[in-house]
Amino acid sequence: MVDAETGYIKISRFAATTVSEYKEAFAKLKSKGLKNMIVDLRGNPGGYLDAATALSDEFLPAEKLIVYTQGRARNKTKHFSTSEGDFENGSLAILIDEGSASASEIVAGAVQDWDRGTVVGRRSFGKGLVQEQTVFPDGSAMRLTVARYYTPTGRSIQKSYKDGIEDYNDELEKRFKHGEFKSADSIQFADSLKYKTPGGKIVYGGGGIMPDVFIPLDTTSDNEFTRGIFAMGLVSDFAYDYVDKNRMMLKAYPSFEVFNKKFTVTNNLFDDFVSLAIKNKVPVNGNNIALSRSLVTNQLKAFIARQLFWQRWFLSCCFK
Repeated sequence: MVDAETGYIKISRFAATTVSEYKEAFAKLKSKGLKNMIVDLRGNPGGYLDAATALSDEFLPAEKLIVYTQGRARNKTKHFSTSEGDFENGSLAILIDEGSASASEIVAGAVQDWDRGTVVGRRSFGKGLVQEQTVFPDGSAMRLTVARYYTPTGRSIQKSYKDGIEDYNDELEKRFKHGEFKSADSIQFADSLKYKTPGGKIVYGGGGIMPDVFIPLDTTSDNEFTRGIFAMGLVSDFAYDYVDKNRMMLKAYPSFEVFNKKFTVTNNLFDDFVSLAIKNKVPVNGNNIALSRSLVTNQLKAFIARQLFWQRWFLSCCFK
């Protein structure tokens, strides 16, 4: 719960169990007084179409078009909501960024096109292709694109391939260099890409979902130090070694909830990590350390938690 009435749910992918896991989390938050909700799809690369339509159905009333597919040699296939959604009323915010793709864009597009909630963040990735796989006798396979995904207003989710595959692969980097991650004013859409929702709101096509509320990329921690440690995977390596060397002490945290509440990354622990960075020839200076400290501290705690509780789960499941 973010506050007394607002719940927050992070969805990192759309797998076979995603919707059941969402429903379980939603029920817990509702019992705590949830009336408004934030669904975080940032960095979610997508997954199963059925999971995306089922999650969208949680927010929309019956008989609303969620998404449709259509191709040059494929008829239009429509997916509609039912009357079984558990959160069809109440304020809703969907968080997206440039890492939100495919199934994430289906959910964000449906919520936005029906004026059901507010989409917040930065323009999503733009991945909306339907592919069919053909397996050959030698075991190789070919995936053929047969259709595209479209939002209820008719916007194509897929960004364009018209300038070639190299340009397509570099598109996110071009967005960054153009300034789109830092300023909404850097984003330009042709009039032909404007669509209107039933409520009269203007939304944009051309690939990806453009949010209703733009949030610039936080670049305060983007420096040589953070780029170096993340590129080399030093946070993960440090967490692995820390857990391995401190198993007895870490038994004081029997659950993630206890760990999250009581474990802190001390100054000595942070200094040990900086020493590891220096040993690996990562550029280090006082200003970069100060700017990066909050981010790195949070990452260290998260990776230690992941290492600690994943190991416990694995051992309990596989070595009973």
